[in-house]
Amino acid sequence: MAANFDLSGRVALVTGSSRGLGFAIARGLAAAGARVLLHGRDVARLNERAREIPNPAGILAFDVSDTEAMRDAFARIKAEHGRLDIMVNNAGVIPRKPLLDTTDEDWAAVIDSNLSAYFRLSREAARLMVPARRGRIIMVSSIMGFVARPTIPGYVTVKAGLHGMTRALAVELAPHGITVNALAPGFFPTDATEVLHKNPDFNALMSGRAPMARWGDPSELEGPVVFLASDASSYVTGSVLVVDGGLTAAL
Repeated sequence: MAANFDLSGRVALVTGSSRGLGFAIARGLAAAGARVLLHGRDVARLNERAREIPNPAGILAFDVSDTEAMRDAFARIKAEHGRLDIMVNNAGVIPRKPLLDTTDEDWAAVIDSNLSAYFRLSREAARLMVPARRGRIIMVSSIMGFVARPTIPGYVTVKAGLHGMTRALAVELAPHGITVNALAPGFFPTDATEVLHKNPDFNALMSGRAPMARWGDPSELEGPVVFLASDASSYVTGSVLVVDGGLTAAL
């Protein structure tokens, strides 16, 4: 059974993996044997992070909203590795503004970075996976794809949209041996949620709402992502795996 979770020899790309949940995901895949390509925009930080995981496949520094840079990155993956087995779409932004202060430019930036970029990255990953007749595409969504909070209308919209994209790509790519699933984390302390985590009232509210009575630890995403990336999930596709300590199950 343990062999089903072994990722040895597989090449994985995790976007937004220089920090936060992305790095935890990359670390989990690497611990399971995958050779992970770390991604971000800060080369120095990526090189530092690459020293913290076993047998990294390299780093890729580009903005996910830059289509040409993204295509160049996949050309490099093909040239240097000849394959891509696991694609984890994690990079994104979460601007916090009330609806009446959100500009068209704010809205477009969130849609492009958190939804359209995921589509483009998944399409390019599939170009490498289809000939191999195997692959894993994993979207990092959020419980905000099911519920909502004020001041993040674009973020809530894209996370709900990711669940639809997950199902659409899963149906189309299944005949090629490729599964497409999503993770929906709840509240985890990261750079993106620091302002919330350090707010005592909000921290207490979320801890009180979750049946497990605490925020998640980023390391607690490692097991779920390894499951979705491995042979253990060979008959799972089009699904959204919620990792939130039971928060969305409780009133």
